[in-house]
Amino acid sequence: MIVLYIVLGIMAIFLLLVMVAPKTYNVSRSIAINKPINEVFNYLKHIKNQDEWSPWKKKDPNMKQEHIGTDGEVGFIAKWEGNKEVGTGEQEIVSISENKSINSQLRFYKPWKSQSDAYITTRELDAMSTEVVWGFSGVNKPPSNIFFLFFNMDKTVGKDFEEGLSDLKQILESR
Repeated sequence: MIVLYIVLGIMAIFLLLVMVAPKTYNVSRSIAINKPINEVFNYLKHIKNQDEWSPWKKKDPNMKQEHIGTDGEVGFIAKWEGNKEVGTGEQEIVSISENKSINSQLRFYKPWKSQSDAYITTRELDAMSTEVVWGFSGVNKPPSNIFFLFFNMDKTVGKDFEEGLSDLKQILESR
């Protein structure tokens, strides 16, 4: 009977954790870039340009990459296979709203399988400066959402976004 109570207690704790664990995530960072919005947006909509400022490209400069379709257009897919820090996955442009947003779907296959919605938005601050917001969001499916009780996605990925946006600003403002 004691074993039954222990098993039921463990199951109850597990179910409670599943219920209270975060079911969604959204991580983003922003930066102001001293360039006109059309110049910033035209650079950002080309996924291949991320190789110049992405923090993950720095983590594995030798990652294998493959591209399908026309960069800067809906349907373009950038695939990668890298080391443990960057894993394996692909990014597909799913929508572009000129001078406003580039939305893509991130599909990760390794080190674990997941899917996220990535976005880059731009907003004109004035004729010579643009705000860029870079982020991604998604759903934490139970029971794997329990992991996010102990892992701070915003803190971990946020610093990568900050680094990437800082590099993006430097690149665009030096042109």
